Amino acid sequence: MLDDRAKLLLKALVERYIADGQPVGSRTLAKAAGMELSPATIRNVMSDLEELGLIASPHTSAGRIPTARGYRLFVDTMLTVRRESLTSVNDMKAPGLEAGQPHRVISNAAQMLSNLSQFVGVVMAPRRASVFRHIEFLSLSERRVLVIIVSPEGDVQNRIIHTQVNFTQAQLLEAANFLNAHYSGLTMEAVRERLKTEVDALRGEIADLMKAAVDIGAEAGEAQDEVVVSGERNLLSVSEFSSDMGNLRRMFDLFEQKTQLIRLLDVSAQADGVRIYIGGESQVVPYEDLSVVTAPYEVDGQVVGTLGVIGPQRMSYERMIQIVDVTAKLVGNALSHHK
Repeated sequence: MLDDRAKLLLKALVERYIADGQPVGSRTLAKAAGMELSPATIRNVMSDLEELGLIASPHTSAGRIPTARGYRLFVDTMLTVRRESLTSVNDMKAPGLEAGQPHRVISNAAQMLSNLSQFVGVVMAPRRASVFRHIEFLSLSERRVLVIIVSPEGDVQNRIIHTQVNFTQAQLLEAANFLNAHYSGLTMEAVRERLKTEVDALRGEIADLMKAAVDIGAEAGEAQDEVVVSGERNLLSVSEFSSDMGNLRRMFDLFEQKTQLIRLLDVSAQADGVRIYIGGESQVVPYEDLSVVTAPYEVDGQVVGTLGVIGPQRMSYERMIQIVDVTAKLVGNALSHHK
């Protein structure tokens, strides 16, 4: 447990380092904290903070910088976001975030996050249940069947199934007619569950064909999870990253692969409101120097996606919280009005 004096000095050190990007010395810290303390007292407190793993001393400087643990304590217990400084969602003019095509809204939101933060903006597109309106089977060649799945919105997915037996076109028509008559309008997950108990009357091969079609339909829905990333090049001007090309390369791999981003945003979707993840303190953020500020966004009261800002640990967390919070509300409003 830190006493009030130690908390005040840690808060002043983090804020000064975020502002200047330079290790903070005892004299600078005394001025920043506005406390009448002797240099010896401040050095003793900083030594205690260093022993607790909250600050560290770079080899090239007598000053101290926050660690991931220090940032976490600052964010959790010392950060105050002034609500009166938050722009009202209704007053904020955000070109491209008015009601419109969902893909355009998501793309513009990522760009807006990047422009406002000067870091990287990420937005996960709304997750939709995979629902089919109509399905068709077409024999391509021996043991190869084309599955055509049409969504309620008219989107068409084409997939090829490799079957165990040859099907005639009449058999394929029978399977398609059964699915369209009994299951049209349901999610693929619901169809999959019902097929387990309702296809006993059909021949085994036809049942297997339908189960395979539903499986690939569900996979096509999962593949819709899309993460839009904007502003990766902003990291080139961040000194913490530009000085280490290996680290920078790993981060660009993160943005390109997107698998870890989806995992991170999935975790964030379970959270209530804005969350801050600091690299080095857990496996959620894979790189030591990164921090991520995220918020889920809702459509008609349901969380359907997540967005956020990715940048260095040395970021203005108060400002990032405001940017992410307001953007999440704007995206939710635009997508709700689109429906």
